[in-house]
Amino acid sequence: MGVFTDIFNISLQQAIVPSCFKAATIVPVPKKPARSCFNEYHPVALTPIIMKCFERLVMEHIRSILPPPTIDPFQFAYRAKRSSEDAICSALHSALTHLERRDSYARLLFVDFSSAFNTIVPQRLICKLDKLGLSTYLCNWLLDFLCQRPQVVRVGNNISTSITLTTGAPQGCVLSPLLFTLLTHDCTATYSSNHVLEYADDTTLVGLITEGDDTQYWSEVDLLTTWCRDNHLLLNVNKTKKIVVDFRKGHTQHLPLTIDDAVVERLSSTRILGVHISEDLSWTTKTVSLAKKAQRRLYFLWKLRRASAPPAIMTTFYRGTIESVLSSCIAVWCNPTAGKIIGASLPSLKDIYSSHLARKATTIVCDVSHPAHSLFDLLPSGKRYKSLHSHTTRLTNSFILQAVRIPNSLPSPPSAA
Repeated sequence: MGVFTDIFNISLQQAIVPSCFKAATIVPVPKKPARSCFNEYHPVALTPIIMKCFERLVMEHIRSILPPPTIDPFQFAYRAKRSSEDAICSALHSALTHLERRDSYARLLFVDFSSAFNTIVPQRLICKLDKLGLSTYLCNWLLDFLCQRPQVVRVGNNISTSITLTTGAPQGCVLSPLLFTLLTHDCTATYSSNHVLEYADDTTLVGLITEGDDTQYWSEVDLLTTWCRDNHLLLNVNKTKKIVVDFRKGHTQHLPLTIDDAVVERLSSTRILGVHISEDLSWTTKTVSLAKKAQRRLYFLWKLRRASAPPAIMTTFYRGTIESVLSSCIAVWCNPTAGKIIGASLPSLKDIYSSHLARKATTIVCDVSHPAHSLFDLLPSGKRYKSLHSHTTRLTNSFILQAVRIPNSLPSPPSAA
């Protein structure tokens, strides 16, 4: 350990990372079963274990010296006790709350970037880190860490010739997620009627429009496009999609959205962060998809039954491959067939939902930096939380309003101080 300590300290003092520590082997990982082009692979970098340990130390140091507001609260990836579910709930809650108003509708723009991590320009990132207050020696070390990185590509037993890169943050490095988060920390909404939510490089712009005045929304799209251009992030318009949520009668025509002279496709339903979201904000598409997926896995449960597997093993299999699928959707439906196969009692989907709701609400209450934390406000008695008012069933049945109604099971929110 003493040898590594000396190497790490010298590296930091001289702001130089040895080339052997930066060397990476790129392994293409398919994004989906059927692939038709190279862009349908994730370029995962395999780097030395020693460097990963070094990166982890640097990452903890950076987090300790940055003030809490530096990390964008609406960036839900790479943070403890945050998930894609938090991002989706935040986006939907802002839309549902806005739709309570008269003559209002919402636009959801799902932005797609082309190889976001690979297009990071180190010099641009270092300028932002310097403004955030990181020391000069640490900025210089990070610049050297990102530049002159030798790498090869391995496919099966075949290895390419080595090339040296001076752009991008390799996917697979410990520091890459934090550096990308700091690069995008200023990608925020300019107008209060809009919200920008991020999960890694998946960015969602929620535009809340009243009385047909969408001027601020169009301006926000232009500002977002300009921000992407200034930060050298390539916005993929072909994969960028939009949904218009409008429950007003007789308002079905909406102006098309154009970015870089290309029209953004409008969909009635799309899959974002693993969840199907429809323009009518119903969960029909999601629940039907999950039901089919869970039904296919019941076949393997039958195979275990025929092999005389003990109930304990079948229960573990059910919870890991079927219950996990069902619990990823907040819906009121369940399939009792599995319980008959195992021959043991299993929790209903309603019980799974209730326990999941309580756990998630507790996490938000204890996290003062969570965007939804302020919605949990205790009554003067200190025993229950204030109910949020709603005029529609859509908002009443949403996650936030259901969570604040959980009686006597949530902790008191900690002080922001």
